[in-house]
Amino acid sequence: MEKRIAVISGDGIGPEVIEETLRVLEHATMNSGLTLNYTHYLAGGCAIDSKGRPLPEETLRGAQESDAVLLGAVGGFKWDTLPSDMRPENALLDLRAGLGLFANVRPAVLYNELASACPLKPSLTENGLDIIVIRELTGGLYFGKKERGEDWAYDTMRYSEPEVRRIAQVAMKTAMGRKKQVVSVDKANILESSRLWRSVVNEVAKEYPDITLSHMYVDNAAMQLVRYPKQFDVIVTENMFGDILSDEAAMITGSIGMLPSASLGSSKLGMYEPVHGSAPDIAGQGIANPLATILSAAMMLRHSLDRDDIAKSIEKAVSLALESGARTKDIALANEKSVSTTEMANTVIGFLEA
Repeated sequence: MEKRIAVISGDGIGPEVIEETLRVLEHATMNSGLTLNYTHYLAGGCAIDSKGRPLPEETLRGAQESDAVLLGAVGGFKWDTLPSDMRPENALLDLRAGLGLFANVRPAVLYNELASACPLKPSLTENGLDIIVIRELTGGLYFGKKERGEDWAYDTMRYSEPEVRRIAQVAMKTAMGRKKQVVSVDKANILESSRLWRSVVNEVAKEYPDITLSHMYVDNAAMQLVRYPKQFDVIVTENMFGDILSDEAAMITGSIGMLPSASLGSSKLGMYEPVHGSAPDIAGQGIANPLATILSAAMMLRHSLDRDDIAKSIEKAVSLALESGARTKDIALANEKSVSTTEMANTVIGFLEA
């Protein structure tokens, strides 16, 4: 079976972590009956430099014609002074909209081997953490009407019932395969859009009588994630709240360099990328952690390519690599020796082959 993968390496450490991930995929799919055909495209700052825009038409078209998109990271200091409509990050927004990807699924897993890297006291994370943040991707402030005057500006947070309903469905279905617990995060005491959100989520929950649904204001949710994170299983929330809370969840699991993500829609086509950014300050030094991208590729195999078996083999190899003591700089303690980006990937490949 052949599958077409659009590969967007992007900027900063993006090309480094993508290169190592493709090597891992090569070994993971060997003798599996699955052939991955890669086509490389430009997006982000490198596309601005080369094509004059963050998302060239050929990149969007290539992504739309593929079975999945594997992305590194976009952005960097070099493009920070550009007008808002020309920033590299617009490539992500336009890809999500152009591919119809409305649900961002971010697992936040604290591996037992990385417990010492978690900033919380051990009693709060005993036996690890396993949280999934499901973030709505195509509505809210990021896509609402916005305008700026000489001394004023506004952004509009707008949601429709169908937008809330479909993301709530994703959360409920995800929870059915886990602990059957969903926390919906909003600001319904202040925001009208959040009152709509809460109302629709309650309606959807009636279709899932086995699910325990609770609601939490976003400020309380941010506090509770560090006060007692084990209370959470599946968190569902709107675009901006999800952006913030998923990064918080990433850090309590030890390092943002460990967290993968999937952006999904109503079809099998999805976009898979690490939660971390382009980290231009360490680009080219060979010290970036490739595990978030490798784990994103595992999510791609599971959700878009229907190869849960290969996804599990990659995830197991990552766990064994950590168990063996392999640590990139971001997850190494002060007295631990760190390995390079390539060495970490080699360790994962070694366990895949074993």
